[in-house]
Amino acid sequence: MHAVVLAGGYATRLWPITRHRPKMLLPVGETTVIDRILTELEGDDRIENVYLSTNESFADDFRSHLEDEGYEKTTLSIEDTTEESEKFGVMGALGQLVEREGIDDQLLVVAGDNLMGFEMSEFIDYFEERQAPTLAAYDVGSREKAKSYGLLALDGEQVVDVQEKPDDPKSTLVSIACYAFPAQSIRFEEYLSGDNNPDEPGWFIEWLQDRENVYAYSFDEAWFDIGTPESYLEALDWALDGSSFVHETASVTNCDIGENVHIMADSELTDVTLSNTVVFPNSELSNTELTETVVDEHVTIDDAVLSGALVGPYSRLS
Repeated sequence: MHAVVLAGGYATRLWPITRHRPKMLLPVGETTVIDRILTELEGDDRIENVYLSTNESFADDFRSHLEDEGYEKTTLSIEDTTEESEKFGVMGALGQLVEREGIDDQLLVVAGDNLMGFEMSEFIDYFEERQAPTLAAYDVGSREKAKSYGLLALDGEQVVDVQEKPDDPKSTLVSIACYAFPAQSIRFEEYLSGDNNPDEPGWFIEWLQDRENVYAYSFDEAWFDIGTPESYLEALDWALDGSSFVHETASVTNCDIGENVHIMADSELTDVTLSNTVVFPNSELSNTELTETVVDEHVTIDDAVLSGALVGPYSRLS
């Protein structure tokens, strides 16, 4: 089995934090979003190769990261885009990757910005038992949230209907970006040649379930689609279990550190109150209060009160 980890998005809703950084490399505790996935795939003997699919803009970031982490299975597969307007769409990029890499075996596809509470090995077990296209399904608990995903209707465990981003969802069960396909079901070229939507995988699943049996692996564990500052902080809160993380090289003096605070390496904080906040490396903060805020690297803040803010790199606030 091969695996594709999708990491080609530009994460514009998280700018300026992700303006020059892949959101998949955002820290979550002592690891990153994408490393939670890559580590699991690295340790599963059923996975032969892992292709990290990204764009030209972030290729060097991921290349350096993979070298630093020493993954043996993971290689980069780079799509020819450098900005949001040039994107092929997920299905378009997948179709190109499968052709580019010559993939003709079972295939696992997972979004690199997915933070999932279940074990990837359990999902693969489920797929192997059914030997049919399989997706991971989650109840988002809100019809408003369901509007942003592929809505599912099931008959037992079998998918009988998919509606991609419906205006009026009838339920709250959605497909997350985690799929497994037998070799004969990797029909991306056939799908794309039919002038079908090249963007979200939900359109492909809707097309496929009319032609083959598709099954849903429903799970109750946590799931976070990290695409906004709010979802990133929620994911961090889950990963840290409400506690806080201060890197050993950070300097924290006379600070009030509340719940869900992540302070990274070589930052210096003096007389700062923080809650539900991330501070990236090499930032200097003093006489400041931060709530629900993400502070990028090399930022200087003195005598400020911020709530719900995204502070770009090398900024100076006072």
